[in-house]
Amino acid sequence: MLRRFALTGCLAALLGAGFSGSAAALEFLSVSEAAPLYDAPSSQAKALFVIAAGTPVERVVSLEGWSKVRDSSGGLAWIEKKYLSEKRNVMVRAERAEVHAGADEKSPLVFAAERDVLLELVETAPGGWIKVKHRDGQGGYVKAAQVWGL
Repeated sequence: MLRRFALTGCLAALLGAGFSGSAAALEFLSVSEAAPLYDAPSSQAKALFVIAAGTPVERVVSLEGWSKVRDSSGGLAWIEKKYLSEKRNVMVRAERAEVHAGADEKSPLVFAAERDVLLELVETAPGGWIKVKHRDGQGGYVKAAQVWGL
């Protein structure tokens, strides 16, 4: 009971220190254009690297003008919010993900996507499948377990 109270107190202190309620909720977004990632929420902080347009990221913390994000490798960094888009992409994490015409392994194979290929998320489907679209226009269904960014 004391441990629960201490954790609740710590969370309340963090929220009181200026972290928004959305900081606790995790959500996936995509990078709208190539952008620098920083080690702190400031353009004066150390730039770590440039993240490619379309890359899915998981927002972990949201502050005014900045978001702390996690990439598919688990790395954490800060990005200016203006570079984040609600448009959803996923990244292939399997060595080779098969995209089928329907949400069923027995449906015809439309194409295969190699590791790290970006696919636009169209919608989720029942049974652990998602509908995706490749930038060349081809679309179909892939197993959700084969991609990152959901």
